[in-house]
Amino acid sequence: MRVSKRATGAVALGAAFALVASGCSGSDSDGGDAGASSDGAITIEGTQPENPLVPSNTTETGGGKIIDWMWTGLVEYPNDGGAPRNALAESIETTDSKVYKIKIKENTKFHDGTPVKAKNFVDAWNWGAYSPNGAQNGSFFADIDGFTEVHTEDPDGAEGPQKAPEPTAKEMKGLKVLDDWTFEVTLAAPTAVFPTKLGYSTFMPLPDAFFTQKPEEFGRKPIGNGPVKFVSWEDDQMIKLTRFDDYQLRDKMKIKDVNVRIYQDDTAAYNDLLSGNIDFMQQVPVSSLAGDKWKTDLGERAIASTTPSTGIIAFPIYDKRFQNAKLRKAISLSINRQEISDKIFFGNRKPADSWANPLTPGAAPGNCTSCQFNPDEAKKLLAEAGGFTGKLTLAYNADASHKEWMEAVAQQIKTNLGIDAVAEGVPTFAVFRQNINAHKMTGMYRAGWQQDYPDVENWVNPLYVTGGSSNDGLYSNKEVDRLAKEASSAANIEESHAKFAEAVKLIDQDVPSVPIYFGGQQSGHSEKIKKLELSNVGELDITSVEL
Repeated sequence: MRVSKRATGAVALGAAFALVASGCSGSDSDGGDAGASSDGAITIEGTQPENPLVPSNTTETGGGKIIDWMWTGLVEYPNDGGAPRNALAESIETTDSKVYKIKIKENTKFHDGTPVKAKNFVDAWNWGAYSPNGAQNGSFFADIDGFTEVHTEDPDGAEGPQKAPEPTAKEMKGLKVLDDWTFEVTLAAPTAVFPTKLGYSTFMPLPDAFFTQKPEEFGRKPIGNGPVKFVSWEDDQMIKLTRFDDYQLRDKMKIKDVNVRIYQDDTAAYNDLLSGNIDFMQQVPVSSLAGDKWKTDLGERAIASTTPSTGIIAFPIYDKRFQNAKLRKAISLSINRQEISDKIFFGNRKPADSWANPLTPGAAPGNCTSCQFNPDEAKKLLAEAGGFTGKLTLAYNADASHKEWMEAVAQQIKTNLGIDAVAEGVPTFAVFRQNINAHKMTGMYRAGWQQDYPDVENWVNPLYVTGGSSNDGLYSNKEVDRLAKEASSAANIEESHAKFAEAVKLIDQDVPSVPIYFGGQQSGHSEKIKKLELSNVGELDITSVEL
């Protein structure tokens, strides 16, 4: 294994960066000829992105991994799970965790040849935060002073008659360009975890060209600043990327082209991997896990890793049928997670017992009391909730291996509670996510969460705070909001984590979703690839690939 990506250049921020993101990376055995790779190409498995590729409007992994490859942010998260390190940032300085002076490396370029300047960060963040622009990740800018003036919420949701108030400002007063390469960020309150967030895609810079066209037009032909640039996108078929030869940071590409083939069926993708028609698959189908068949099929090309992700089933709390917390807890207690881990995943997933994946800094194991299997208590709570009338659907995207475990969960709910539960597949992930984001779900649905940055804050604010970017079920608890706000503005990481633990206790009482399993990943690559690494969240590190 070569030295893990981004192995040098730690950010000098003292305790704020004394964090460890405990992901695991995998690689092939030593070997490979870097010189032979320089004009090579690989084809990898992917899914159709939900939206055009704009960083602050992408919340799912299909488009997210493309953005991760096409952009480089201020900081980056090492493959080996180490603390975040500077990438495009030359320095990030603060004396009080409230005012941050950020200097970027000079004369790096976007893919259109224009320089990446401080204003490209400030303009991008202001655009993402301004609520009329509708960026799904807008809430990630909530730490910045002036966010509440640029971001307003619809008081009765998208379906209601009222409209969100017009923001009183278009730019956050907490952002200030000091010179071409330096900008200042003033937060509404001291926030020790803020620098850790800055490697997440929503904080990427946008070129001047973005602001001269419609966001959806830019997103169909995106311009990033990372090691690969966009070539073409054929819906449901292929996204093509190629090496950006003017990339000036470390970890340049060792190969030339990356083709992302879009699949609607992961078994078809797996068959293509075995036949050499694609070169990498991030997660092999569940059907190949029985008896470790995938290891037999792939041999030394099989990669097992552990990732900070959790399989979840969520409730559409905007539906009145799911607004009783006792009903939600009853359903959760009726699920035997160990049985699903053993019989469906053949031990390749671990039963979830906490609200944040325990690989995450600040996450406490075992704090999900509703994750226990207790059918007797479940029946009692269901009765107290008044029962459940009609069919309970559990929706999932059918283009990946979710059918088996979702059907198993539905059968357990049916057996243990007498509810007419049934799992129903939606053909593609893109359509599935569109329905979720439009708040059109009429039953429970597969959700899942892969951490964006290594801190427990990422498992609370986006998912369970009112208006959070991925709070798709519209769960709301004012006390959770208050505690999360206090945690986010804590003076140090330790205080922040303690306050988030208080918020999680309330989340555990409300059961806004149902954690099912902790992620274990089984990947595979072709014989063509001689060296590779996975990122700390299990994505292929395309800059590591040698042929």
